[in-house]
Amino acid sequence: MAGKVAQIANIATPDGIARQLSSLFNNWWMQRSTKEAEWKELRAYLFATDTSKTTNSSLPWKNRTTIPKLTQIRDNLHANYMDALFPNDDWLKWEGFSQDAVVAKKRQAIEAYMKNKLRESNFREFISKSLYDYIDYGNVFGEAVWVTEYTKDAATGDPVVLYVGPKALRISPHDHIFNPLAASYSDSPKFTRYMKSIGELKKEIVTRPDLAFEPAAFTKITELRKQMTDFRMEDIAKAEGYMIDGFGSMKEYYQSGLVEIIEFEGDLYDSDTGELRENRIITIADRKYVLRDIENPSWFGQDSKCNVVWRERPDNLYGMGPLDNLVGMQYRLDHLENNKADALDQTILPPKVIKGDVEPFEWGPGVNIHVPEDGDVTILPPNQAAFMVNNEIGYLLQLMEEMAGAPKEAMGIRSPGEKTAFEVQQLQNAAGRIFQNKVNKFEVEFMEPLINKMLELAKRHMDVVDVVRVMDDDLGVTDFISITKEDITSKGKLRPMGARHYAARAQLMQNLSGIFQGPLGQIIAPHVSAKKLAKLVDEYMGFQQFSFIKDHAAIFEGKETQALMNQASSSLEGEAAQPIEENMVGNA
Repeated sequence: MAGKVAQIANIATPDGIARQLSSLFNNWWMQRSTKEAEWKELRAYLFATDTSKTTNSSLPWKNRTTIPKLTQIRDNLHANYMDALFPNDDWLKWEGFSQDAVVAKKRQAIEAYMKNKLRESNFREFISKSLYDYIDYGNVFGEAVWVTEYTKDAATGDPVVLYVGPKALRISPHDHIFNPLAASYSDSPKFTRYMKSIGELKKEIVTRPDLAFEPAAFTKITELRKQMTDFRMEDIAKAEGYMIDGFGSMKEYYQSGLVEIIEFEGDLYDSDTGELRENRIITIADRKYVLRDIENPSWFGQDSKCNVVWRERPDNLYGMGPLDNLVGMQYRLDHLENNKADALDQTILPPKVIKGDVEPFEWGPGVNIHVPEDGDVTILPPNQAAFMVNNEIGYLLQLMEEMAGAPKEAMGIRSPGEKTAFEVQQLQNAAGRIFQNKVNKFEVEFMEPLINKMLELAKRHMDVVDVVRVMDDDLGVTDFISITKEDITSKGKLRPMGARHYAARAQLMQNLSGIFQGPLGQIIAPHVSAKKLAKLVDEYMGFQQFSFIKDHAAIFEGKETQALMNQASSSLEGEAAQPIEENMVGNA
């Protein structure tokens, strides 16, 4: 399929590359304008407090109420997605591809290092924001970067390490452009747009030599902004037609103190010279200066970006979200609600037909109206059909929930008649199948490759010993181990198992309950290991953090309780056997 290589001309000079790639970025962005308009309309409905800011504002109704059904579905999906992806703290597993990679020590080191880095870099917060993109836009973009964060000690002035390691960053769908006709997202050339201040760009050049930004390009950027202060208004007015995304004219852009960075990643072909440049990273500032032009250093041989879509389209890499098809139903919902409200207002304050020369009057209870001999005042009754929309509104509310694939227990189709526990459970499992499929898709296609790209960054950049916290499974205590680059270098991959474990756990526990509640459980009971069954429940239900399931814990605690009871009983018997003091008898 076409679309794997960006084809441009006249790239013999860096300025030529910058101009041509900027033009290609702008063309791809303009071609996506219809999709951008759909995202804008959906966002208006999600955060609307009334219909005045939505496409329903054109309706000739007095009431402007909006029923936030899309917002409720969004919050419901997000909460359930997060619960499924992170059912417990043990959601990340290492899967080795060689003999040394499956050694327990190697597995423990890799899992401990990545869990520590994911926790310190607020990975759950990143996933939370990405899930909102998954629901709102249907397209999620993220990248793995290496971060070195320091601060200064207030007393000594010495540098203090805040965080060093890989980190996942969200990319807004509005700032990421790629070729939707490519065979896959990883094959497509792509552009990512960033906005940085002059100071931020200077800091990256000074503190991040691994980025390989050209200081000479930064000098051109700053000099251009100084020159703009010497321009006359008529000189600046000549460039009013040149628009920078997010700003008005060139004057407004250069005076904003920000720099637009466009980063190209992928293969590049010069149609004039026939040169093919593969796997390049080209960073452009102000759409005219090349900050860097390097080969992608990733060991994977591809860029650090990851993507997943909620609903795939044929022959188009831009996906759809769960709410895209529901905007029209939200429009209908608000239309019916405000239609009903206006009909109620018409009932309370009905329009009147005044015939003849009727004296002016104020409408209200007990008012006297002076009507001439040939005059009349008639109230126009509302259409009663307007009050019969509650059933349709309720139907739309339920239908929208089902269309979004929300995990609702009542979504299963139940036939007439009594149902056994297995039959009811089968209906519930079928009802949540869409939800489970979508959350698995997010985990496998987005989280898994992103976490492994973070591990690859650690293998490339880690040059010091890192100390991470681990839990000793045998002793049940917290320990700290030192991790080196060699400890995390091995063949294999990290696999997030939260969503898959979530579904398997629910299915397994439901099946176990069904078996042991029926006659089959009584038949196999003599052959079931209670210790292994307790271990299964402890693991699958995530009870390890509470440590209340242990081998024969009830027997030992019962023995301890009995010993205390015996001791208390002996103490009471001893007190009862002591002679009564004579003075106490005399006083009695």
